[in-house]
Amino acid sequence: MAATFEERANKPLDQVLQKARSGLVTVALLSIVLNILLLGGSIYMMLVYDEVLPSHSLPTLFGLLLMITMIYAFQSFFYVLRSNILSKIAASMDLELAPRIHQSISHLSVNGYSAVETMQPVRDIDQVRSFLASPGPAALIDLPWIILFLVFITMLHIWLGTAVLAGVVIMIALTVLNARLSASGIRELAAISATRSAVAEANRRHAESLKALGMEGRTNDQWLSINAHYLEKQQHYSRLAGLLSGVSKGFRQFLQSAVLTVGALLVIRGEASGGIIFASSILSARALGPVDQAIANWRGFASARDAWRRLNGLIARLPSYGEFTRLPAPKDRLSVEDLTLGPPAVGRPTLRNINFALSAGSGIGIIGPSGSGKSTLARALTGIWQPIAGHVRLDGAAIKQWHPDDLGRHVGYLPQDVQLFDGTIAQNIARFDPAVRSEQVIAAAKAANAHNMIVQLPLGYETPVGSDGLALSGGQRQRIALARALFGDPFLLVLDEPNANLDNEGDIALIQAIRSARERGAIVVVVAHRPVVLDALDHILFLNNGQARDFGAKDEVLSRVLQPGSRQTPAVRVAASA
Repeated sequence: MAATFEERANKPLDQVLQKARSGLVTVALLSIVLNILLLGGSIYMMLVYDEVLPSHSLPTLFGLLLMITMIYAFQSFFYVLRSNILSKIAASMDLELAPRIHQSISHLSVNGYSAVETMQPVRDIDQVRSFLASPGPAALIDLPWIILFLVFITMLHIWLGTAVLAGVVIMIALTVLNARLSASGIRELAAISATRSAVAEANRRHAESLKALGMEGRTNDQWLSINAHYLEKQQHYSRLAGLLSGVSKGFRQFLQSAVLTVGALLVIRGEASGGIIFASSILSARALGPVDQAIANWRGFASARDAWRRLNGLIARLPSYGEFTRLPAPKDRLSVEDLTLGPPAVGRPTLRNINFALSAGSGIGIIGPSGSGKSTLARALTGIWQPIAGHVRLDGAAIKQWHPDDLGRHVGYLPQDVQLFDGTIAQNIARFDPAVRSEQVIAAAKAANAHNMIVQLPLGYETPVGSDGLALSGGQRQRIALARALFGDPFLLVLDEPNANLDNEGDIALIQAIRSARERGAIVVVVAHRPVVLDALDHILFLNNGQARDFGAKDEVLSRVLQPGSRQTPAVRVAASA
């Protein structure tokens, strides 16, 4: 039976916890021993007052001192060991989830989410790891052991146990109140923080335009307003947390004095010894310690819990790449069948019922007005966006039958917004393949007619491109990105406005590169606004309003599209073959 969505959503991180089970069991066992050892100080105090002082026995005193010294030594050792194990669990969980976290960043980015939303999984795993490595988990694990101390205090006297029980109930009430206030506060602060980060990121991306248009001051005021609102809310919830923390600490001190008072009354009535007074006072502090620690760490726990839920839901929705049958390299045909899709973040199709087919060596130009779906189609052909309906096939196999990394070896892609990565020109052309040979890099650069341009740079192929390729001009970035697309002689070459930043010399080099790719049997798909690149192609697909209005041989389609007063009729299913 297929698993429900809830069952699948609970699997990813639960599997990670299963791998950490032995460490968690060890932490639980250490907590048992630690809480038992915590009774040592109270017992020592009681024995000193009730046995040593009346008898004046020095051997007994030094024997008890040796015993309590060993107990405290073991306590210190177990505290350190428990803390180290929790830190290792946190680190191992981070390492285990790191591939999925990185996959989620890519998944959110290609599906149209903002930079702030895209980086949320990193912040979430940091939150979970920080909490696991903090004193918070130990405080939560120690909470049930309050019962042990209550039982021990009650064994000393029922009224002492009653007084401490009343104190525990009040402290738990404070913890519940803190939890409720923290939950709403954390969510509100997270939402405001996300807005603040989104505005800051937008200002960073558009810094040049803001400066040139005289908008820096207004955008700065906008960010300062959001930041002031964030600080106001943060101070508000910090004051609430500080108030509850202060009340809990003050009440804890008061309870110790109250227990001393109850103990003194019992001694006066002859129902308890002096040692019991001090032992019960220490035990009451031990009993309330985990509650106090839980209040202090509750905000971190609530944040980690919300982060855990978000990660669970997100990772459960990521595409799973199991074992793939290694398909042969495509070499014959590209077909698009009833393709319907749109930006995933939008949730509605912007491209509907697209049909065409091309054989090896063909070249197609995709033309149409802005917003007609040209770049959307390019993303579908390369597997970036998954279809809502229909298929993109290479040699009859839907492209989703390939593992993305395997598919990438058969596809060359030049996006409309050229993206280079921080590294050298050679690394960018080679797609950062560590096993690449220099001859392959140079062959790709020559195929893009970029070799001469590259060797004229001071460091040639070892020239750093800088973050996002900012060390290079727009034309240089575009030609290097074209070389990267051609690297490895891919069967399918998808170029989205490849000559947007090219001069006449660059246009000539691009046309030569397209013709060379077609001559070796590649299928070339070009999203074109400037008509010069159409000279290297033999087919045209005309899109308008998300639909195919015409498709066929280049000259025939262009004559119909460019005919004065012509009206394009909705496309029927048209396919091209060699």
